Amino acid sequence: MAIRHQLIKTDPGTVWNVLADGNRYAEWVVGTAASHEVRGDWPEVGAALEYEVRLGPARLTNRTVVRRCVEGSVLELEAKAGWLGTARIAVELRSWGEYCLVLLDEHPLQGTGGTLHNAGIECLIQIRHRAMLARLADVCEKDAEGAGRRGGSGARTTAGLRGLEGGHA
Repeated sequence: MAIRHQLIKTDPGTVWNVLADGNRYAEWVVGTAASHEVRGDWPEVGAALEYEVRLGPARLTNRTVVRRCVEGSVLELEAKAGWLGTARIAVELRSWGEYCLVLLDEHPLQGTGGTLHNAGIECLIQIRHRAMLARLADVCEKDAEGAGRRGGSGARTTAGLRGLEGGHA
């Protein structure tokens, strides 16, 4: 089971706002080229988004569904990867002083991915998680800096985001 953590130098609210915007998934998820919401109101349970994965000239479309959400602190997803099956991806946010500690836990759930899972695959997942958490930190810290320049706290609520015209900040 691949578990990693990352200290992000901003508050958990800023991190949650990035996670809670399904259209920003491709900004921080490694291997994802584009994403858009396709069902429900992300990140509510049952909501789904589709994203494109590019491997050289090949382009694959996959889907991720929210399976559990505790607003502001926990987001658990089921990522569908075609013939490889599905994976459970859990993201937990914890206050850590003035910052946010993010814990990322991923493991195969159904299908071929579980059968093929071994120590080598686990190493690749760990490398991917390191890059993914670094990207998430970069996106969130830039959002916080931008909010600081605009005079905001950077900690908008998901409800506040939904109230904006078009549903996006």
